[in-house]
Amino acid sequence: MSKSCCDIPADTGNSHNDPRWRRVLWFALFANAAMFAVEIVAGVAADSRALQADALDFFGDAANYAISLFVAEMALSWRSRAALVKGATMLAFGLWVIGYAIYGFFTGSEPEPQTMGMIRTLALIVNIIVALMLLRFRNGDANMRSAWICSRNDAVGNIAVLVAALGVFGTGNAWPDLLVASVMAGLAIWGSIDVFS
Repeated sequence: MSKSCCDIPADTGNSHNDPRWRRVLWFALFANAAMFAVEIVAGVAADSRALQADALDFFGDAANYAISLFVAEMALSWRSRAALVKGATMLAFGLWVIGYAIYGFFTGSEPEPQTMGMIRTLALIVNIIVALMLLRFRNGDANMRSAWICSRNDAVGNIAVLVAALGVFGTGNAWPDLLVASVMAGLAIWGSIDVFS
């Protein structure tokens, strides 16, 4: 969910068309789409705003990987337009999550820490696998580096939600869940503003 996920490659070479890179990107796309489905269902069932926020992050990442694959062979101007779409996606995600966290604060929520912990552990494993697959491309062009940084940062976000689950379990309150969801949303909004500027 980092602003790095939307960086536009500075070079116009064909390194981003490496078949190995594209295979990893396809895997990352499907893994993120699958985790979106798992997390959105679990987030609603567990009444966890942090899980729902991360589910939307998985959706955004899957969309970003799809856009990257679609525009990889296009001119730089099309890849720049794709960045604006990615930025708009991040902004919409951030605003929705902050609004939903505020709604949960006023109406009350009772997140289920066990479900949060199990699903976040699965998400962490998926993000670590994707990050390790992208690790060999971290020194490639800006598009390759940003994809690796994005996956690495998502793994860090997974750890934050695990901490929120422990906070909910330890305190018996929803505030750790709402706090983590708000921080994740704030990062998405900040990243989108950086893309638009």
